[in-house]
Amino acid sequence: MQDPREAGELILKMSATEFSRLSEFIYSNYGIKMPVEKKIMLQSRLQKRLRALNIPSFTEYVDYVFSKNGHEEIVLMMDQVSTNKTDFFREPHHFDFLVDTILPELTSRSSVKRNLKVWSAGCSSGEEAYTLAMVMENYIEQNKSFDYHIHCTDISTKVLQIAVDAVYKEDRVAVVPLELKKKYLLRSKDPLKKTVRITPELRAKTTFARLNLMDSYYDAPDSFDMVFCRNVLIYFDKKTQEKVINKLAAKLRRGGYFFLGHSESIMAMNVPLKQVKPTIFVKV
Repeated sequence: MQDPREAGELILKMSATEFSRLSEFIYSNYGIKMPVEKKIMLQSRLQKRLRALNIPSFTEYVDYVFSKNGHEEIVLMMDQVSTNKTDFFREPHHFDFLVDTILPELTSRSSVKRNLKVWSAGCSSGEEAYTLAMVMENYIEQNKSFDYHIHCTDISTKVLQIAVDAVYKEDRVAVVPLELKKKYLLRSKDPLKKTVRITPELRAKTTFARLNLMDSYYDAPDSFDMVFCRNVLIYFDKKTQEKVINKLAAKLRRGGYFFLGHSESIMAMNVPLKQVKPTIFVKV
């Protein structure tokens, strides 16, 4: 294996003190746990930022981050720190429940055409939001009694831009059912690119904004019918998870649905949610 220094990319080392300053800041301001075992990971992820700024050491980088001019760099640093693993139709039983139970229930409550509001909190690069849009748009073709909008937020500006562009490699959409691919995905005009783009009609149903779940107030609309916050809270400790769920649930109308990821739980938490299925809850 080639030594990174031979490739012109010297690996800069982070001291225990520098890691401590950064990890404590990331935890207290963004809720992301940074135990000492993650020092090498953090060091590796931030190499790109030091090179971009032409800063020769972590000592100088940390001083810059915490200087009066460091606000913009904090945003870019968090782009590197946050984990953005997502897929189309991830945890498909959630979308089955949406089609089989939630949409018939919500659309049958009133004879007036409803505008359903959905929040994809921790939307990453948009796969969850566009999966929701495909499923709901397909349902509308057979049931015209509602419209919808999907509000999407994430801490990372980098992945939010990917979501807004809505361009994905073909292998990323392999799990999308063929019927939905034909309706809602557009192939690149350049056959060498092997990419697809979400149709304008679905893109128009989504809005994307940066949001830190650790903020005391969430700048988001009220009375959502559904909140998806899946595989986000696993990076927080239990106390922070409970606070975040309560703030998200405050934006959910009574009787609305809340979705968590498969490894997340509200057990022993004081939150206004009742489980109806594993990782699916209703606000009480």
